[in-house]
Amino acid sequence: MTATPSESTDGGRTTGESAAPDRVRRTFPGISTRAWEHPADRTALVAMRTFAGFDTVLRTLSGLLRERQHRLMYLATAVRVDERQFKTLHDLRTDAVRILDAPVAPEMFVLQDPVANAFTIGMDEPFIVLTTGLVELLDVEELRFVVGHELGHAMSGHAVYRTMLMHLLNLASSFGWMPIGGWALRAIIAALMEWSRKSELSGDRAGLLCGQDVEASVRVHMKLAGGAMVSEMSHAAFLQQADDYDRTGDLRDGVLKLLNMELQTHPFSVLRAAELRRWITGGEYDRILDGRYPLREQDKNTRISDEIREAARTYRESFDASEDPLVRTVRNLGRDVGSAVSTVGQEVGETVSKIGKKLGL
Repeated sequence: MTATPSESTDGGRTTGESAAPDRVRRTFPGISTRAWEHPADRTALVAMRTFAGFDTVLRTLSGLLRERQHRLMYLATAVRVDERQFKTLHDLRTDAVRILDAPVAPEMFVLQDPVANAFTIGMDEPFIVLTTGLVELLDVEELRFVVGHELGHAMSGHAVYRTMLMHLLNLASSFGWMPIGGWALRAIIAALMEWSRKSELSGDRAGLLCGQDVEASVRVHMKLAGGAMVSEMSHAAFLQQADDYDRTGDLRDGVLKLLNMELQTHPFSVLRAAELRRWITGGEYDRILDGRYPLREQDKNTRISDEIREAARTYRESFDASEDPLVRTVRNLGRDVGSAVSTVGQEVGETVSKIGKKLGL
């Protein structure tokens, strides 16, 4: 179904801040979070939401894990964003809420911390935290991308599962020495981290939809990787690094890449910028700007089988296109042994589809 995007002007700015001139941005009435969710992220979310009572269990755990304590801590130790405090961030949040037609504006805090970071946590009422290291590093348009990114997390329900991951990581640090329990926790955490990395790609897409400034979205990742001196960096060269990373090395390097990524909750900055570039060049970004996006009123008709197939297709295409030495070796091995499918990625996709059929999905 085609929706009709409307227009929105920029939010307010603080005198003296570096920012692009005010301009008109499209808004997306009734847009579904499915418009920006990465297929692998969306599949996990749809699957979890289909289990009866799953949210009830999470909320019960939230009470046991003292979620309210987290909000009280930030209320006491950070600065709450509103019309009187960090007004520029308040205006950016207001504009992002209008652009994505969010039903609720999440509470937002600025925390004194030199490490550049932002996150959205909470179950009943998710809230956003930005560190001073991040706020001081980015200009207004870059902050707009980050605020939109975090709002996308909140709207997609990511905060619920991120809060659980945070608590599981704490548990792992406490009980990781236990032989059986440690390995079980590690398996669960590894699965959640794979989802978490894909959810970050979803957040980046939401951030771009809010800012509608491709250059600013790339600058955010450049600054997270190399600091504030963007005048000493090149967009093209930065994105070229992702291509070099994908192609460089031998089989050992492919294995090392997997090991480097294993316990990361976020994809690496260079790879995130490249993934956003692929989403743009694939045409989905322009389709949404043109008003061709799914509506949230249609979410109830979403079928898990469709999401599984889309996730399998995405992984298959990524596998087939990858120049990573480890992936190339696996692909070539599949051809050498006379595999019935053209690539291992296709085999994975078909296997996932068969599982879905057996489950009656």
